Amino acid sequence: MENSFKQWLKIKKKEPEDVLYFIQDGDDLLLPIANGEPRVLMDIIEENAVHFQNVRIHQMHALRERSYIYGRMKPSLSYVSYFLSEASRKAFLQGQCELVPNHFHEVPRLLRETTKTSLVLSCASPMDEHGFFSLGTQADYVASFIGKVPFFLEVNQQMPRTFGANQIHISQIEGYIPVDYPLHEVPPPSITDIDQRIASFISEQIEDGSTIQSGIGAIPNAVISLLGSHKNLGVHTELLSDGVVDLVEAGIVNGIEKKTYPGKIIATFALGTKRLYEFIHENTGVEFLPVELVNDPREIAKEDQMISINATTEVDFFGQCASETIGGKYYSSSGGQVDFAQGARFAKKGKGFICLHSTTRDGSISKIRPCLTTGSVVTTSKNDVDRIVTEYGVAELRGKSISQRATELINIAHPKFREELVYEAKSLGFIF
Repeated sequence: MENSFKQWLKIKKKEPEDVLYFIQDGDDLLLPIANGEPRVLMDIIEENAVHFQNVRIHQMHALRERSYIYGRMKPSLSYVSYFLSEASRKAFLQGQCELVPNHFHEVPRLLRETTKTSLVLSCASPMDEHGFFSLGTQADYVASFIGKVPFFLEVNQQMPRTFGANQIHISQIEGYIPVDYPLHEVPPPSITDIDQRIASFISEQIEDGSTIQSGIGAIPNAVISLLGSHKNLGVHTELLSDGVVDLVEAGIVNGIEKKTYPGKIIATFALGTKRLYEFIHENTGVEFLPVELVNDPREIAKEDQMISINATTEVDFFGQCASETIGGKYYSSSGGQVDFAQGARFAKKGKGFICLHSTTRDGSISKIRPCLTTGSVVTTSKNDVDRIVTEYGVAELRGKSISQRATELINIAHPKFREELVYEAKSLGFIF
């Protein structure tokens, strides 16, 4: 069979320009998140955009600013985002691309129902001796289409080989091109004293044997750094980042008390530094699964002691969290925050933490507010919120009345705003 697979490799190997033959007018092209984006293939498609009409590119969290993202290639190529990044944020705010609201776990279904799912373009690791490529740092939404939608791969010598439901056989692809370039790295953000104080409140409430999900940002990273004395932790998370490596190497994360996939770290994509990419390479203790499984609240809730840690930009007296807008302008999207907030809420002993600094960076505005800023949208609803954390403590909102919530939130607001917030709460009739 080895010789047979080598024959397949010869047959399926293409030149970068050959990808153009697999794209038709009106197609919907699907690209993975972050390092799953095939850089060379997209360069070719961009350079030859004049040959297409009404081709749409669908993606979350693009890494590179491209002309089609900024609407410079319409009607040949246009861009549809499901989560904004530095590469697409300005384009959306200028009205040059589209943004589809979603919960992360529903993205595969949305793509199936609203697009032609014409072709998946993805990076992958080199083929193994059994004829399988790995999507490497990814499973995300594209893994759900393996065997169901045509794939064209960019096989990167530097993409780690990982395991899980992100394996694609050479017989399931239309073609591939070989490349060799380093992966994009995202260094851990610097942690401030405020981040550390917030993290300390959270780490105190995490029990041994818990399963952790942590989002993007300094506060989740700070929490991870404070779990050095914990035991038998597990990981079930959408994003796998560098902090988990330390916990595994210290023997703190072993997953032995997990209810699902015991002993395994479960994620749907990884984004961090070279150290993280080397850690996941050929690591059988890490499995990448499609987001419609990893982020399904019903699946998350199977972990009795599920801990969800995410960040927000502001919270109102109802407990509504605006996590995808800043100052009323779009910044990202919902991502998986609600998926894990609901999953932790459904879990038997689950805890969902949503964190924020009590004020804006210059200290002039309270991030705990009577009402959300005009233009802000609710990410985590008042019905899904559990615990809100600032550097002044933890407000436990689950099962609390509006009056109790307002009081709890005022107690963790910055002291200089508390009198004003009490006045506002009384004016609204929330407290008496």
